Formats: sequence, C-alpha cells, structure tokens
Amino acid sequence: MKFRTLQDNLRKILQERIERRELNGLRLARMTGFRQAHISNFLNRKRSLSMEGLDKVLQVQRLSVLDLLDPAEINKRASILPPSEDEFDNVLLVEGAVAAVQPLVQNQDVKEILKFKKTFLKRLRPHLYNSSRNGWSRFVMVKADARDAMAMAPRLLPGSTVLIDRHYNSLEPYRKGERNMYAVCKDNGCTVRYVEVAERTLVLRPHNQDFPIDVIQMEAGKSFAEYVIGRICHVAIET
Repeated sequence: MKFRTLQDNLRKILQERIERRELNGLRLARMTGFRQAHISNFLNRKRSLSMEGLDKVLQVQRLSVLDLLDPAEINKRASILPPSEDEFDNVLLVEGAVAAVQPLVQNQDVKEILKFKKTFLKRLRPHLYNSSRNGWSRFVMVKADARDAMAMAPRLLPGSTVLIDRHYNSLEPYRKGERNMYAVCKDNGCTVRYVEVAERTLVLRPHNQDFPIDVIQMEAGKSFAEYVIGRICHVAIET
C-alpha cells in the first residue's frame, strides 16, 4: 500500500471523528504540537504529513498503521492460520472482548484452534446490515459464561462454546419463524441473547423466562449493527 493511501485513510478516520464531535482541528493541533493551519491543510488535502508527523498523529489518536490498512488486503497477505489442505477449516477460539472489536485476530489472542468441516461453513448464509464488516475474519468461537448459560438455557448450557458468524449482523431471521441467537457487545465484552430494537434501545431477551431482560442505550450515530457481533450458528456442549 502506498504512503499516500495511508494518509488518505488517516484523513478519513480523523474526519469521521470530527463529524462525531469527538475531535476538531484545534484540539488535534494542540495534541500533536503542530500549527492549526498545518492540520487544516492536511485535512483539506492541501499538504501531506511527514513520516514523523504521521506517527505523531497516530500516537495521540491511539491508532496504529494497521488501522490504516484495508482489512481484506491484510487477510489475503498475512493470515495467522496456514491454508487448510483437508476437508476442515480452522476457527479461532477467543475471548468475547476480542470477538467484539477485532476485525482480525492476533496470535496472542488465540486460546485454541478448532476445526469445522468446510462444507458446513460454506452452507452458512451471511447477511451483513452494511459493508463495514466485509474485511472482518468471518468465524470465531467464544466460550459462553455462566450468566449466558443461565439466560439462554436450555439452548446454552454451562461450558458451551458458540460459533459466531460475524458476517451476519442483520436482525432478519435466518430461518422463518425462528429467533436468531446473537453475540452482542456489552460492557466491553460479549453476551448471548435474542435481540430486538425499540427506537434507540437494544433489547436483549433471554430464552429462560425467569431471567431478566437486559437493555443497551445506543450511542448517537450508532446503529444496532455496531453492537451485534454476529449470529450464533453452532453450539458445542462439553460432556
């Protein structure tokens, strides 16, 4: 990827933060020590940043060069999994917090590598609400915690491991007349529930009617799809 493309991608990220009122040119200038005119010219494509300047902006905005790369391109060039040459594909078991926010799983976050038949995974239909997840690695696995097991019993049991399709964040039923189980980002982690939307509230319903309903108030400018990690498409029970 060319250096110019990295700068264009950084501009896009900064402009999105400015539109969300998380940032402005004056604040960025103060954080980096640059003149405001310098930052303004960069944002308006009138000049570029030096390598040192780019590094400074990344540092104060808590970004890395990886955030400026196309995830799909990274997937093609640098997978942590070797290509599978048999009838099985490798799926990574990770913590819920990793499944919720990391488009690509890093080596240090892998707890275990599990195998699924390629024919099974290929049969699963994706349904993205928008294209922002296209570059995410599609399948990950998470071990459900005790609270989720109680809330979704008997569909989940203690020790259950769930396969998450992160390319399915639509609320459309996968099968007619059946409710989808979803992994949802909550409190910087992952919880498993049925999901409904009521205005700006995400309603997380349990399968166990004795268990309370949870709700998430969606932040301004965010859609439900940004909270839905993916559809639960397989449950494995330890025996």
